[in-house]
Amino acid sequence: MRVGGLSPSATVDTEGPQVKLYLNSKTFVSGGVTDQDPILMAEVSDSTGINTVGTGFGHDITAVLDENSNKPYVLNEYYESNLNSYQTGKVKYQLKEIPEGNHTLSFKIWDVQNNSSSISTDFVVAKDEDLALNMVLNYPNPFTTNTKFLFEHNRNCEDIKVIIQIFTISGKLAKSINRTINCEGFRNEGIVWDGRDDYGDKLGRGVYLYKVAIVDKDNKKAEKIEKLVILN
Repeated sequence: MRVGGLSPSATVDTEGPQVKLYLNSKTFVSGGVTDQDPILMAEVSDSTGINTVGTGFGHDITAVLDENSNKPYVLNEYYESNLNSYQTGKVKYQLKEIPEGNHTLSFKIWDVQNNSSSISTDFVVAKDEDLALNMVLNYPNPFTTNTKFLFEHNRNCEDIKVIIQIFTISGKLAKSINRTINCEGFRNEGIVWDGRDDYGDKLGRGVYLYKVAIVDKDNKKAEKIEKLVILN
């Protein structure tokens, strides 16, 4: 007879929680634009459960801005388990008055077996009073049949007018696309173009310029120019 100890078949957990980190919405990608008060959003999961009370020295749920480990955000009380689950949950916390410019946010969390996981993301804070346009691209590029225009801005949950103009290398306007968008977060998920001009004709193989312009409700405007390639 044996009392206590570990079963020889017991699995030893040595892996930290799985973490996905966003700012403001799940459409966020690292390097994206935010406002000056972005919301940290973390989705976490672990087979043994999450340490939400900081058991063990230095085992709090924390976030650190720009590697300033002397002033961590302690987020234990902002963890919320998913319904009927001790293995999955989320952390949601609003940062305040982050200065304009480039930043890095690091997030660390522990499971109940004292295994930790860390994840970092980069972001760019644009002043709320300025209209910002960033990460303008089209995908795929080059393309044959369809491409999608993607970009980020700093007008969360606000109607934004979008004008996309495609030009030949000589400067001739070939196609204009006009849309009004309203999306959660700051990342536009894509405006699709089929490679045809304003008359419905397929544009020829080659390099083209395109300009993306956005206009907010106060008539502030931002624009950027990029290149695309059509393969026929």
